[in-house]
Amino acid sequence: MTLAPPSSDRILNIYLTLNRYPVLSSRIRARMRKKIFKHNVISRKEFNEKARKKAVLSQTREGIQNPFSEESSETWDLRLARVRDSLTDFYFSYSFPQETLQEIIDKILIERGVVTPDLQEFSPDFSSQDVAIDKATTIENLPLEKRVPLEPRLQDTKVVLIRKLISDQLAYINIAKKWFKISDLKKIRSRKIGRGKIGGKAAGMLLAARILAEVAPDEIKKRIRTPDSYYLGSDVMYDMLESSGLMKWIDQKYKSEEKIRAEYSTLEKEFSKATFPDEIVEQLEDLIESAEKQPMIVRSSSLLEDNFGHSFAGKYESYFCPNQGTPEENFAYLTSAIGRVYASALRAEPIIYRRQTGLIDYDERIAILIQFVEGEKVGDYFLPHGSGVAFSRNLYRWSADIRREDGFLRLVWGLGTRAVNQTGNDYPRLVALSRPLLRPADNIKAIQRYSQQYVDIIDLKANKFNTLPVSQVIHSRYAPLRYIAQNIENGFLSALRTNIVDKDKLVITFDELLRRTSFAEDMKIALQLLEKHYKSPVDTEFSIKIPNPRAMHPEVEITL
Repeated sequence: MTLAPPSSDRILNIYLTLNRYPVLSSRIRARMRKKIFKHNVISRKEFNEKARKKAVLSQTREGIQNPFSEESSETWDLRLARVRDSLTDFYFSYSFPQETLQEIIDKILIERGVVTPDLQEFSPDFSSQDVAIDKATTIENLPLEKRVPLEPRLQDTKVVLIRKLISDQLAYINIAKKWFKISDLKKIRSRKIGRGKIGGKAAGMLLAARILAEVAPDEIKKRIRTPDSYYLGSDVMYDMLESSGLMKWIDQKYKSEEKIRAEYSTLEKEFSKATFPDEIVEQLEDLIESAEKQPMIVRSSSLLEDNFGHSFAGKYESYFCPNQGTPEENFAYLTSAIGRVYASALRAEPIIYRRQTGLIDYDERIAILIQFVEGEKVGDYFLPHGSGVAFSRNLYRWSADIRREDGFLRLVWGLGTRAVNQTGNDYPRLVALSRPLLRPADNIKAIQRYSQQYVDIIDLKANKFNTLPVSQVIHSRYAPLRYIAQNIENGFLSALRTNIVDKDKLVITFDELLRRTSFAEDMKIALQLLEKHYKSPVDTEFSIKIPNPRAMHPEVEITL
């Protein structure tokens, strides 16, 4: 392929610009070449071959007949370096604007501790998010003495990015700006699909992770992680409504309760068949490819969920995507799940709650949180070792020995849906973190009666979410079994000592998990730290994994 010659003015501008940096020019050109190769303007191999050929031609042009005897290796190296510089200027001028060269120069100057004027003059409010992140990263990486005068600009940029990317709730921003680093915001930006904010659920998860990464004791910090997550910006909801011809539904919140309920089945059906703009489709397809058959969950992340003082827990739906079909089937499953989550914002229950709390006129755009599901295969099923909901305050004290401020868990085996959404015929394990082994039930019959009977799983073979009896999924070869269940023997509960078990005599208790691991203490400390720095009681969903269940006192990994 023949390249049209670039403007000589552009090459001259590069040459004159680099002449201003006689020592740094070699370092600058090295960065220019790196960018040329990264963007496939020319391959590194082809570039080096061209440089060598041009250097040999220049020897002939300068009358050198026998290079080996007439030119020293030092002179050859100098010749080759100058030809490489010339080629670098040529390809860079053809492919990139002058601004890109200036960005490279600025970064190198910053690395040497030189503060450039544009760092003091740029406005994050009127800059793109990428430019704001770039400038703030530069400031954040400065040596302390150089950074101090620019701290106000860094703080301003951080607040603007939090407001644009995450939330415009002042109560949230006041906390978040103290904890988030620009690198955190850059990562959020890289995982956001479409325009708009990422919403309250995602905002809370990320802030909790950042707080614990800073203040949790090291031995706890290494056992806590966050799930692999991606975000659909809140404006994608309106993009979907427009591209799918569904704008007729945007006034649902002002209709009567009877009409909202009557129309919901039709609305949900239409939303489940939603279509998206091409750029959103492309990124969702990339996400499915990167998942590599890992099950996913599609969750709401409402802009109202970061509103301190109002609880939207359980107001919107979440849907699991088993992700076991063809790429086309998985894409259809994912987009249908996204559409149904959007539809759930127009159900009667959240609308009535918003009316009661004076939030009905708020422009409620739902962001979407897409997470890879934590867990492992158990036969044809996929599920975590445990999951549930954690509260920093225990409002259900069944004994005077329980301390309210130590927190409380609703813990289940399998997916956490049975802990989040209470069911009338089944029960999670209730854990008071001040006394983890103290149960509300006080006899064997009551313990068995109020124990978990069903487990939520992803059926990999059937490619669907399902609820099954515990006895149908659990088996004696399940490695973490002794930490999850106990055996009823002679009217008493006892720990499992052998793999030979009668499934009908197993009871889900989690007693050995609570007795032989630091899980309960880790959760208590984490919740207390979050409440302290949020300056408010907190609740969070979690899942657990026991990486080495054969150990006498294994570690427990907690995903928040």
